Amino acid sequence: MILEVLRKDRKGMLDEELKDEEEAKEEERRNKTSGGFVKGVLTGILGTVLTAVAVIAISVAVTGGKIAIIQEGGASEGIRAALSNDVIGKINELIGYIHLYFYDEVEEEQLAEGIYSGLLAGVDDKYTEYYTAQEYADLQISATQNYYGIGAALLQDANSMQVTISRVYDGSPAKEAGLKENDVIVMVEEIESTSMELSELVTHIRGEEGTLVHLQVYREGEDDYLEFDVKRANIDLPTIEHKMLDSSVGYIHILEFGAPTVKQFEAAAKELAEQGMQAMILDVRDNPGGMITAVTGILDDILPEGTVVYTQDKYGKRQDYTSDGETKMECPIAVLVNGNSASASEILAGAIRDFDYGTLIGTKTFGKGVVQSIIPLADGDAIKLTTARYFTPKGENIHGTGIEPDVTLEYEYSGKKKGEYDELKDNQVQKAMELLNKEISAQK
Repeated sequence: MILEVLRKDRKGMLDEELKDEEEAKEEERRNKTSGGFVKGVLTGILGTVLTAVAVIAISVAVTGGKIAIIQEGGASEGIRAALSNDVIGKINELIGYIHLYFYDEVEEEQLAEGIYSGLLAGVDDKYTEYYTAQEYADLQISATQNYYGIGAALLQDANSMQVTISRVYDGSPAKEAGLKENDVIVMVEEIESTSMELSELVTHIRGEEGTLVHLQVYREGEDDYLEFDVKRANIDLPTIEHKMLDSSVGYIHILEFGAPTVKQFEAAAKELAEQGMQAMILDVRDNPGGMITAVTGILDDILPEGTVVYTQDKYGKRQDYTSDGETKMECPIAVLVNGNSASASEILAGAIRDFDYGTLIGTKTFGKGVVQSIIPLADGDAIKLTTARYFTPKGENIHGTGIEPDVTLEYEYSGKKKGEYDELKDNQVQKAMELLNKEISAQK
């Protein structure tokens, strides 16, 4: 997914007197209703000024028992009521039935969060979501790839709730403590791992830098559970893997596009060049995307001067992301893609294709040509909204269609499925090496 964090634009801040007046009106209206749930919605809208989506500021006015969105400079045509008296009355009626008849106690905060989530679900867009403060914090960790933890990736079975270590990062506390891939985490301190969702469990694994977290682990082949005390540390998750595949072809696997990805890519490309790389394979198979600034930063390193991707919102506002041409790669390039190469991965593939700067190999990409923006709310929660479409340099929006590779080749692996992955036994990697080595030979 592509994320842009929308922050307040000081130049476009709302007039404080207007804001105070509207908040006073809202307080008066709130006192007349028993629901009280509007507070979070209103505060969120007032506390956030959209700058990356539209050049106009957005304010909220309360008129005639309705909340209407008004654009700066006057009311827009066809003002839409977000919450009418009838809607508020019905919600309060539903809350009353829940408290009266639901068989268990329900927290008011839980009901409110359900209302917020349901409101966003009303736009019928699978990429639009509501985040609680904790979910937003977890999202920021995912985007920045930086946190205080143990340096292990975890998976949870949807049915059994079993938590398994899927990856142990090199140089991490988890690696140093002796944890391994496929270890099953049974206990975190005194908490059974199957007793909660993974998103909540990891909050107990993370913690203050330098402190210890105790893990009980099941490992196949061992007679009893294993016990580990792992010291938490500041973890920078790697988003790049790289190696030389032969004397001339370098391989860079981009796992996702996070905050550190550009620097990690530049370091990997430099190291491979020093090892004699004359051609490069970029692997974005199964890469779900990430930050638009990460992929455009990499494209700036690779491509000559020009627009590498542009976005366009509902108002027709266009934003171009460009390569300045100060650095570019002169070597032949192959990009490996598949049906799980999405969003930022498709931006990379589409730009290299449109610049005629490399060969795409594999299967058709996912087809996600829209941009999401993260909008922090005043109370610490956040929302993710689809705010724009993106287009390849030649003006193609691939949403719902994907990108067809230049060489279509279904994936086959000739190595052991349970053994360590070997790139040289991957038929798509082999095909890329074959084509790149031919290009190298033709240039001599």
